[in-house]
Amino acid sequence: MTTRSLSVTARVPAKINLDLAVGPVGPDGYHPVATVFHALGLYDDLTVTPTDDGSFELLVEGEHVEGVPTDDTNLALRAARLVATRGEVEQGAVLELRKGIPVAGGMAGGSADAAAALVACDLAWRTGMSRAELHEMAGELGSDVAFALVGGTAIGQGRGEQISPALARGQYHWVLALSATGLSTAAVYAEHDRLATGHQLAEPRVADAVMQALRTGDAVALGRSLRNDLQRAAVSLRPELGDLVELGQEYGALGGVVSGSGPTVAFLVRDHEHALDLSVALTASGACEQVRRAHGPVHGVRTGDLPRIP
Repeated sequence: MTTRSLSVTARVPAKINLDLAVGPVGPDGYHPVATVFHALGLYDDLTVTPTDDGSFELLVEGEHVEGVPTDDTNLALRAARLVATRGEVEQGAVLELRKGIPVAGGMAGGSADAAAALVACDLAWRTGMSRAELHEMAGELGSDVAFALVGGTAIGQGRGEQISPALARGQYHWVLALSATGLSTAAVYAEHDRLATGHQLAEPRVADAVMQALRTGDAVALGRSLRNDLQRAAVSLRPELGDLVELGQEYGALGGVVSGSGPTVAFLVRDHEHALDLSVALTASGACEQVRRAHGPVHGVRTGDLPRIP
């Protein structure tokens, strides 16, 4: 039997990396990173409804659904099961996911959904998890999950799960150039390692220029400072991404960068009107499949009375 009155909906934003430095692979097979996360107003909604039969089910709808797994490899389902285990919950749940974040686009959509599941399941089952417990589980689930809990602009270290707030001012406007097909994070890291063969990689650290631009709220300086150590690998696998970055800057973007492992390219612009102009230019050029506009930073996972996604 389903208890509809206990349904909880959580909204979670996409992210981009304003700076992403990648260190040498460690004995555990992971690369240490130093990154500046930035949450954007592009969202997934996840509704969790407890069930009494102890089973778990994931239903997915929305524009960006192709490639979303609905089995136990899905991070949201894994998050729900983890909350049930830690909270000693005997109930199951139906998870209804409405996608607005591109799949395999370098914007941490899967990790965002896991964060939403942690919060929504905790509230729906009334397990009373502390913020520290949620963050601990987030770190177990994946590198970007912890950031999705907090949102805003933050520094990520370790594998990205060690989050600390960044001193940042102002709101920023972005144009996101989307690709029809995603890029595998594992494939991009493998290409990064191949390209780095024979080179000594330094321990990763966030660039001073990025942090200075954020402290002063200087969009022009931030545009000049955007950096992603994985961009070279993403462009190696998809050469058209390099052309797209150059094209956006030719059309007047303050800066452009491949988001995370790609293939989404994020362009920083001056304001809403500039975003409209660049969106029209990129669409007319045919250089990308879709264009989205967004602003940031925005909050992490939110619940309660949520406005409808446009």
